[in-house]
Amino acid sequence: MHRRLIAFVGSLVLILSSVWLFAKLSASDGSQIELLNVSYDPTRELWRDINKEFIAHFQKQTGQVVSIKQSHGGSGSQARAVIDGLGADVVTLALWGDTDALRRKGLIRENWEETFPNRSLPYTSTIVFVVRKGNPKNIRDWSDLARPDVVVVTPNPKTSGNGKLSFLAAWGSVTTRGGTEEEAQRLVQQLYKNTPVLDTGARGATSTFAQKGIGDVHLTWENEANLEVAEAGGALEIIYPPVSIQAEPHVALVDQNVARRGTEATARAYLEFLYTPEAQEIIAKHFYRPSNPEVFAKNSDRFPTIELFPPTAIAPDWDALQERFFKEGALFDSLYAGGAASSANNR
Repeated sequence: MHRRLIAFVGSLVLILSSVWLFAKLSASDGSQIELLNVSYDPTRELWRDINKEFIAHFQKQTGQVVSIKQSHGGSGSQARAVIDGLGADVVTLALWGDTDALRRKGLIRENWEETFPNRSLPYTSTIVFVVRKGNPKNIRDWSDLARPDVVVVTPNPKTSGNGKLSFLAAWGSVTTRGGTEEEAQRLVQQLYKNTPVLDTGARGATSTFAQKGIGDVHLTWENEANLEVAEAGGALEIIYPPVSIQAEPHVALVDQNVARRGTEATARAYLEFLYTPEAQEIIAKHFYRPSNPEVFAKNSDRFPTIELFPPTAIAPDWDALQERFFKEGALFDSLYAGGAASSANNR
């Protein structure tokens, strides 16, 4: 009798736990759950496909209908929008520093990087070159971007993750291969002297290069480069430089918002889904580098060999990078102002 009672109590606890979890996953009034994913500029196509798969998966698992809205823009601008009140349930921004800015404002918990596997990195990426068909300027390496006959298109590092990563990739292409910081400074100053337009985000820079026909080379995310070339119908091609930066677009719950809206369990399930084989295959299909080694190996033909260095090869962490290169009046501002003045004097 005692054993039967224990078994009954154990079953009751399990049933009540399941009911509690289902209640957590359901909207309080029984209506459709809605999530907002605030992301960086060129991830529209990726999240569209992942959202479709997750919605079907979630409904099959829980019986609950969920809808997911997407918001896209320059990564820094998107972080500021969330800080200013944009009600993101999750953020999938381009840079650690942009996500951590939300932690500093109390929107995200401490040690948020440890919430999901692989330091909350379901995928990584890098910066590559897109050039005109046949590569008429013979652009192969970062040093080619400093030539006076080369016109560069890249987004603004003050607003765009793509922009920051392109700056750091150019800088690190010198210092990680034995060059001095003075040589790195000369390279990036000339690079921005050769850049007539600084769009606020990655997708705007794509439009400038591919649709408006401005520039000889476009510095962009690997995934954006593949989409850009596919849509150009043979007019563009990708060049992989010998070395580039490893981009790490972390994902995170916006803890304050999901607690207030009652969407934490659903938002958590959404980000956990990114690590499933199904989602990892979608990630690879869109030319993001999946964190699952088996899925990456299966799709290795999509990712040509390139030497990747981490941002910490340039500075200890993103706080130090921001302080030295990108805050108001820091090195980017002085180099860009100097390059613009030099360009004006040469006209």
